[in-house]
Amino acid sequence: MKIVLYTQRVEIIESYGERRDCADQNIPRFIKECGYLPVPVPNVWEVAVRMAEQLRPAGMMLTGGNSLVRYGGDAPERDDLEKRLLEYALEREIPVYGFCRGMQVILDYFGCILEEVKGHVAVRHKVSGAIGEQVVNSFHNQACFHLQLPLEALAWADDGVVEAVCCDKKHLLGTMWHPERVEPFAEDDIRRVQQLFH
Repeated sequence: MKIVLYTQRVEIIESYGERRDCADQNIPRFIKECGYLPVPVPNVWEVAVRMAEQLRPAGMMLTGGNSLVRYGGDAPERDDLEKRLLEYALEREIPVYGFCRGMQVILDYFGCILEEVKGHVAVRHKVSGAIGEQVVNSFHNQACFHLQLPLEALAWADDGVVEAVCCDKKHLLGTMWHPERVEPFAEDDIRRVQQLFH
């Protein structure tokens, strides 16, 4: 079974003086449902890069949680890790799927500006575009309205928020919705991941 590495959010536990890496258990369930062996990476670059070198993943998944530091987040180690992982993947043509924060990491890397938005937290709304029309979940406070090349939009919300992006030449896919927060997992999300990581 091919391996997919996935990133984790940072939880700050002040009473213990700890910064913990964690992820929803539905993330590895979703990756397994797509047909891959899920392996979490810590927000420690020197460990994560050794894992990537030795495991030779079929793909990488940048997950949700934690705003980027430049937009008010408090996990600079995660910003650093995911930027480096994205660069590592791009250099080696390893496919990357980013959802919610993960898509924001991709947007930020290519110089796309995020803006504060309302009405996109804990709701479901319609998206439409090259991927067709569907109703998706939404859990984000920041969003992008204008893309920079080489990214292309696959879907927008009615208010103009870019909800999905791709760059076929660089093997990148991003969605602002969480595929792991759908029960059962959506066949369209599974198919897109399989086509990307094949």
